[in-house]
Amino acid sequence: MKRHILLMIITSVIWADASAGTMVQEDGTGDTLLAEPSVETVSADTSRHRFRLLKWVGNYLKNTNKKTDRPFDYSVLIGPSYSASTSAGLGGTVSGLYSWDRADSLLPKSNVSVFANASLTGMLSLGVKGNNFLPHERYRLNYQLYILNFPGKFWGIGYDNGANDSNESDYNRIKVQFKPSFLFRLTSSLYAGVVGDMQWVNAFGFDRPDLLGAQDKSTVSCGLGVNFTYDSRDFVLNAYRGHYFCLEQMFYPSGFGNDYAFSYTDLTYSTYHRVWKGGILALELHTLFNYGDVPWTMLAQVGVQGRMRGYYEGRYRDKNIMEGQLELRQRIKGRHGVALWVGAANAFHNFNNIYYDHTLPNYGIGYRWEFKKRVNVRLDFGFTKDSPNFTFNINEAF
Repeated sequence: MKRHILLMIITSVIWADASAGTMVQEDGTGDTLLAEPSVETVSADTSRHRFRLLKWVGNYLKNTNKKTDRPFDYSVLIGPSYSASTSAGLGGTVSGLYSWDRADSLLPKSNVSVFANASLTGMLSLGVKGNNFLPHERYRLNYQLYILNFPGKFWGIGYDNGANDSNESDYNRIKVQFKPSFLFRLTSSLYAGVVGDMQWVNAFGFDRPDLLGAQDKSTVSCGLGVNFTYDSRDFVLNAYRGHYFCLEQMFYPSGFGNDYAFSYTDLTYSTYHRVWKGGILALELHTLFNYGDVPWTMLAQVGVQGRMRGYYEGRYRDKNIMEGQLELRQRIKGRHGVALWVGAANAFHNFNNIYYDHTLPNYGIGYRWEFKKRVNVRLDFGFTKDSPNFTFNINEAF
């Protein structure tokens, strides 16, 4: 909606300016005619329209991070996007902050992001995600919904396949996922609740179907689980202090209509500390362990959810993963900042097959621009085992 309003405003400004620049004359009968503007007039009008549009966009971006009393504080960002797996593209995000109880100044702001992206490779994605802190912070409602059409690359399953450049092959997939969670507050920072997950993947056009083994190309996975969260962060999207721990246990039984019956345990811990003026040191540790007959679409993957930036998403995949990253975020001046990080990951089949030389390194540098208060646009350049790559996104990686 906001994007449509912006386009309407821009169109109205350009139309009004164009109307003001049109010459009027009479034909002697009293009727008014619109005279064709000269080439010089058209050129001057075009330059003036362009200048006004650029000025309007500049003023809009200049004020996006200003405090506001609006019940729903939203902004729109449209610009280029890039990642190792999708290449260059154009993306748009509507980012909003709001409160379920404006009279409670201690209640954290809820947030929602609606995003769309299209890339030169033919990738198309559309989604919405958000975190809701209900009155008195007694409950939390989190959700994510997205639809993805992705012409991508596939190397197979396991480290050896992923490290083999000759395995690089094309395939296409369409994915739809909806994952909500509802958590109850137990203590000041401890929550517990239920999680649902429904996802459908339709994959086709494999150059190397043999890399899938005997698995189905298309799968449906429906699961239900529990979540235990400890969260003392001061702000979810860009914490300056606090700790975050999340244990998620999911089950995908055959009784839910799944062709593959499996379960997983997902553990995440992150901590944030102010080290000096404008400097935040952030640490994240993450593990994902799968059990049972796991479909290839649900295997642990390197390069997802802001981790191991620069790696092609899913090039390295297996039943389990252990990974971590340490990042220093430094505000430079005004709305500008930088980030430096190091990280590592190891994707493995079972605990008897964890090898040191299969550990994947990651490090990089990034630029930060404060789009809204405590909401950053980030441009990261990550170095990997294979080749370095840029990532352009909104919100901190963790």
